[in-house]
Amino acid sequence: MSDRSPAWLAAELGVGSNLLAHHVNTLVDAAVVRRSRSEADGRRTYVSLTRLGRATVGPRPLTARRILFVCTHNSARSQFAQALWRGCSDVPAASAGTAPARRIHPKAVSVAKAHGVLLDGQPSQLTDGDFDDALVISVCDNADETLDREHLHWSVPDPARADRVVDFRTAYDLIESRIGTLASSMKEQS
Repeated sequence: MSDRSPAWLAAELGVGSNLLAHHVNTLVDAAVVRRSRSEADGRRTYVSLTRLGRATVGPRPLTARRILFVCTHNSARSQFAQALWRGCSDVPAASAGTAPARRIHPKAVSVAKAHGVLLDGQPSQLTDGDFDDALVISVCDNADETLDREHLHWSVPDPARADRVVDFRTAYDLIESRIGTLASSMKEQS
């Protein structure tokens, strides 16, 4: 469910980095996982399950009273996640940013609207109270690397960097596939 660095995986699994690299390479070749570079510092690598990987592994049952999607600017990715979550679950969700923009990015609004989804929230600042009883999911590498509490992470490239509609569509699609998996995980607990 969460993208992780190879160092985290090696520590969690209790295996050496060479053995882990061999297995990750095999899983990449089989299209079960993918690697991506962190946009935050460019040195960290994230390993994440592909759609095939998520279907193969299956959802990990999760429970939460509410969901908090966190991004740096809270102007596209976390807004997509909150709006998509609202469409598939009764579990309340919010989005917030570590350094929020003044407004939701117009291309994010346009892409969501093209999918029949309305982004009606305003970017909000992350506060300590936001974490109470929440399953926290960072959708931004910068947010992942600055959050100092346990959370899930989805490494979604920042569509505003190149400011192209195609990048906003790609971010939307990545988040939509993750939301579906998350919703399945939550349903299994019912």
